[in-house]
Amino acid sequence: MTDQGRRRLPVIASITKLEQIDAAVNSAVERVNLMTGDIMKLRDIVNRLHSSGKKVFVHLEMVSGIGRDNSAVQYLADSYKIDGIITTKTNTVLASRQAGISSIQRVFAIDTTALGTAVKMIGQARPDEVELMPGLMPRVIRDLKKEIHCPLIVGGFLRSEEEIDEALAHGADLVSTGDTRFWT
Repeated sequence: MTDQGRRRLPVIASITKLEQIDAAVNSAVERVNLMTGDIMKLRDIVNRLHSSGKKVFVHLEMVSGIGRDNSAVQYLADSYKIDGIITTKTNTVLASRQAGISSIQRVFAIDTTALGTAVKMIGQARPDEVELMPGLMPRVIRDLKKEIHCPLIVGGFLRSEEEIDEALAHGADLVSTGDTRFWT
């Protein structure tokens, strides 16, 4: 399908390399998950993405130089005006609520026990959204969606529009991808 004929998918741009920032700025996506960079470049990156109308969520465990405590989250909210955070940590989800910003709790479904633990963590922390990794598991997407009461994002290993459609058909609300072809 050509870019002009491509339908708009509910996609979040996952920036995993600084070289992707231009593509995100020039894309039609409304949200960006920033998963690279460091505290020294963060202000410029966030300002640039905000100037292009994007909401910016910062992955605290992947952007260098950022602490994972309440003060770090509050500082990012106040000083950088980020829209939200992405984290695997329950206490950081709670810190985002105190800071008045949104949170995405990222969980990895490596087996049944890990998924059960994730459901408990989600219930305790009550993030605004949950991101399930990897995103190529229709039955797990469907099962997790039944257990949580917030939007579900799936990401990881999604390489085609058909795979994105399958994830959405099984309950995903959004898809995060670093593949710029889907940022249109």
